Formats: sequence, structure tokens, C-alpha cells
Amino acid sequence: MIPLSHYLILGAILFSLSVVGIFLNRKNLVILLMAIELMLLAVNLNFIAFSHYLGDSAGQVFVFFILTVAAAESAIGLAILVVVFRNRQSINVEDLSSLKG
Repeated sequence: MIPLSHYLILGAILFSLSVVGIFLNRKNLVILLMAIELMLLAVNLNFIAFSHYLGDSAGQVFVFFILTVAAAESAIGLAILVVVFRNRQSINVEDLSSLKG
């Protein structure tokens, strides 16, 4: 059986990679969205690990709600990305600063 600390270390590594991905890549919107999804998956891994460790299924149910919201966020984000790409012919974040009203 894998101890809880291994799951928490893996979740911390995934979360750190996503934070580094957000700070290092501020130009490509697709990679920013992928880093945010990786961050959500790291949090979900911690929820599942604690839920299994404590013998409570509330964490696993909460993960389903998070995954549902993440799927909706991805669909809306990609739809906005397609519209922006059609209008601007670019998905660079720096080019989107001119959209401020």
C-alpha cells in the first residue's frame, strides 16, 4: 500500500510544475489553460488521497464537482480562444491587452 506522503509529494510536484508553467509562460494562452488544469488535477489528487486515508467519500464526491466545473471552464475557455484567434489571428496574451475597455 502506498503511504499518504507519496500522494501528497506527487500533488505538490504537480502543483509546483503548474505554478512554474504559469509564471514562465505568459505568452501562449493554451499553455496557460493547461497549467491551470494541471493545478486543479493536483488539488484533486490531494482530495482523493485524504479521502482514501480518512475513509470518507466526501472528498471523492467533491472531486467530481471540481472536474465538472473544470470541464465547463475548459470548454468555455477554448471557445473564447477560438473566437479570439479568428479575430486577431494570434493567441498571444500580450496581443490581448488591447481588448481592455
